[in-house]
Amino acid sequence: MNNLKRNAKPAAQNRNSRPAGRPAQKKKESTLDPNLLVKKAQPSGQEGFQSVTPFTGLNLNSILLKNIQAKGYENMTYIQEKSILPLLDGRDLLGISNTGSGKTGAFLIPIIEHAKADPSGFTALIVTPTRELALQIEEEFKTLTKGMNLYSNTFIGGTNINSDFKALGRRLHVIVGTPGRLLDLADRKLLHLNRINTLVLDEFDRMLDMGFVHDVKKLVNAMTKREQTMLFSATLEPTQKKLIDGLLQDPVEVKVNTGGTTSENVDQEIIRVPEGKDKFDVLAGLFKNQSLDRVIIFTETKRLADRIAKKLNQTGVKSGLIHGNKSQNFRNRTIEEFKNGTTRVLVATDVAARGIDVADVSHVINYQLPMSMDSYIHRIGRTGRAGKTGRAITFVN
Repeated sequence: MNNLKRNAKPAAQNRNSRPAGRPAQKKKESTLDPNLLVKKAQPSGQEGFQSVTPFTGLNLNSILLKNIQAKGYENMTYIQEKSILPLLDGRDLLGISNTGSGKTGAFLIPIIEHAKADPSGFTALIVTPTRELALQIEEEFKTLTKGMNLYSNTFIGGTNINSDFKALGRRLHVIVGTPGRLLDLADRKLLHLNRINTLVLDEFDRMLDMGFVHDVKKLVNAMTKREQTMLFSATLEPTQKKLIDGLLQDPVEVKVNTGGTTSENVDQEIIRVPEGKDKFDVLAGLFKNQSLDRVIIFTETKRLADRIAKKLNQTGVKSGLIHGNKSQNFRNRTIEEFKNGTTRVLVATDVAARGIDVADVSHVINYQLPMSMDSYIHRIGRTGRAGKTGRAITFVN
């Protein structure tokens, strides 16, 4: 993967050579030991989440600082405190920190400063594994750059590509997207990857797995003017070290956590379902407790997610549904209904484990045992965010 170093020659790109999808595989069994999923929260509150270093000490653009303060942020989080200054200096960076700890701000604030310093020559590309995460990042960028004349757009699957053509006709300082759509646009000569200065891989552990790594290689190899690269995630997969070394040059490494541990702000428990007992009845019984007021339920399959959402609604528990077979408009609407409290429950596959930033999720329920610890960490990271305490419940057959 040495050819991923910046200024590598662009690789020949043949969109038709990309596999249409993964080959059918046998049903996998989870390798997780359920006993590892029982843990009392040890919350440190905002004191453990927030540093004591104020944003005012960073000498930021005055409008950017005003926008940060308008969002209610006074002090940086730990990942921001350790990342922003090196990134402002143009260093490459590997950042590991739990979900909800301020990683998005850690890379957007330096990007905004660089864009404002060179508005006619700077472009950053932020690549994410899910559409929802891409939309969330652009929304954050827009709130942080209000009144700054900096422009962005999101390019994701499930949307009308014709609107992307129009968006790419204007000067963009930040481009956010998922790999497939970005490559489509590059192949059509509409997205000029050789003009991009800065690359961010958010949730890079997922971006560098077998499902995305070939697309990431194609994107990176075409970025011949790449000057800075940032990798951020909540988890770190040791087997990806060679890939990471190929992407980064003399990086700063910021590890607020080890990359293999769950959030200290989440109370974790398991519910063992006896043989012959109807698991859905157990689930429905939990909702008699009103403390389950904003809940995400994860399943391994789309079909099961459909079934659970339907049955919960039939029992009077208002539930929304999100998975890969749903249109992007449907997914956006479902998330908005969950955010504003129209629905009490969001039933989802792992598409929601990364990028759904909903305040005050009280509980995460794993209806099935996740396939891996990484998956588990990202799922339960939807609760217990920003220093608050949440609960995670995992059903074990």
